[in-house]
Amino acid sequence: MGVKHRLKYGTALLSLCMGMVGSSAALAARDEPFVPLNDEQFEEAKANYFQRCAGCHGVLRKGATGKSLEPAETRKKGQRRLERIIQLGTEGGMNNFDDIFSKEEISMLATYIQMEPPVPPEMSLALMKERTKVHVDPKDYPTKPLHGRNWENFFVVIERDVGKVAIIDGDKHEVVAHIDTGYAVHVIKGTEHSNVAEADDIGRFWYTMGRDGKMTKIDLWQQPESMLVAETQVAYDARDVAVSGDGKYVVGGGYWPPHFVIVDAMTMEPLKVVSSRGVNVDGEYVNESRVAAIYDTPNESSWLIAMKELGQMWQVDYSDIDNLRIDEMDTAKFLHDGFFDPTGRYFQIAANASNKMVIVDTKKRKLEAMIDVDKLPHPGPGANWNDDQCGPVAGTTHLGVGKVSVWGNDPEGHKAEAWKVCYVVDTDGPGLFIRTHPKSKYFWVDQTKHPEPEIQQSIKVIDKKTREVVKTIRLTETQGYAAVHMEFNKDGSEVWVSVWNRSDSREPNGEIVVFDADTLEEKTRIKGLYAPTGKFNVYNRMHHVT
Repeated sequence: MGVKHRLKYGTALLSLCMGMVGSSAALAARDEPFVPLNDEQFEEAKANYFQRCAGCHGVLRKGATGKSLEPAETRKKGQRRLERIIQLGTEGGMNNFDDIFSKEEISMLATYIQMEPPVPPEMSLALMKERTKVHVDPKDYPTKPLHGRNWENFFVVIERDVGKVAIIDGDKHEVVAHIDTGYAVHVIKGTEHSNVAEADDIGRFWYTMGRDGKMTKIDLWQQPESMLVAETQVAYDARDVAVSGDGKYVVGGGYWPPHFVIVDAMTMEPLKVVSSRGVNVDGEYVNESRVAAIYDTPNESSWLIAMKELGQMWQVDYSDIDNLRIDEMDTAKFLHDGFFDPTGRYFQIAANASNKMVIVDTKKRKLEAMIDVDKLPHPGPGANWNDDQCGPVAGTTHLGVGKVSVWGNDPEGHKAEAWKVCYVVDTDGPGLFIRTHPKSKYFWVDQTKHPEPEIQQSIKVIDKKTREVVKTIRLTETQGYAAVHMEFNKDGSEVWVSVWNRSDSREPNGEIVVFDADTLEEKTRIKGLYAPTGKFNVYNRMHHVT
């Protein structure tokens, strides 16, 4: 029996079984005695929930990409069923956690989500300033690279679970440094545009945002031991960061507290806090309005800031931070991550729980279009390329289905095809990322969200011309590992893919596999890495190469 047939049979059987279990589980839940956690157990479960669950379900557990986990809903399911869901995951895209949590931790977590969620504290500007540290005085920054390496072909790699960032020499395939950055870095971004005062400085400084709201500044011109030059904390839970096009400011967005913070890019001193709470597109006030994606707009002096629960994109002009101009655009819930078209005018972002791609015109500061796609789109850094029939196009993977959706994105030259689905490509399972390069014949997608190891550990290579899968590459067969996130090197000759383990190991437990971008053959493996996930080539990111 082939993989796809096994999956269809298994999915159908699981759906049938869950339906049978669901009808009886509701009755059984009524008879289960509820025993709350003691204080020590509550704190442990709260920490586990924050680290692994809050991103999808919210700190207050009201739901977003994931379902509501408020007691009114969870008590209906009962302890045993909740434990099974946490243990095995769901068809809707939730991971299994039996390889992360012990049985006792799963049991405590199932009980925790049946109790009232605690409300975390706010964070003042004064507290942020207290948590700001300068490790290298800006007056002592070098005027040229100190290490003699080709820093523009460095890869900046998230070592998520160990709280580090690795710097890897893309020419030599050598790890240059492991930099302590705080818990679970989610995003790293650098200076990107030619309007930065010193053109040879573009891409030198990189800024991280961790799940703990900690922002760090990395200087790629320093010797490895001195690359971490400054840090601050702007939230207790956060996801994204961006640098202003003039290089003066950095902005970090909070999941909790719900706000964004403007920081001095040189010293990392927090300067201004702006609340993201407000009224959503349905006319309802939202207290936990989380800040998702943040990007600098290539052609304007502004940031695009996605308000996840509000279903709004805010375009924030940073030319005068004392008198901020904010244009609020109603779009769709729940905004997550996106990328620009090749012109830098249009931003393409997933409203994943609404099954839409949202298109924003940054020149007019208005919603341009919304494209209906399949379940839970998730493009990550995204991909743009040219199609023989539809002209310039972009694509996304999906968290909820094994499919790539491709749409036209050239309203000037291909108006009839713009903002419409051009074609779809079926894969074996849902994934997180899609990536390509202008010199490549292919685009690459992962399948990380599928529960079967054979699929989760494989990536698909798809021909831009034929629209067909040309190769499926399995990167590992080691239990507990997945293949995730692709990135090209500076000249587009190589594709780097992470082999990632979700455990919290404090020992090196992952690697990056380097492929020839043309022949698709494996070239080498870079080892000695701690759960590598996202990786970003300096040159490609600072020049918006997609």
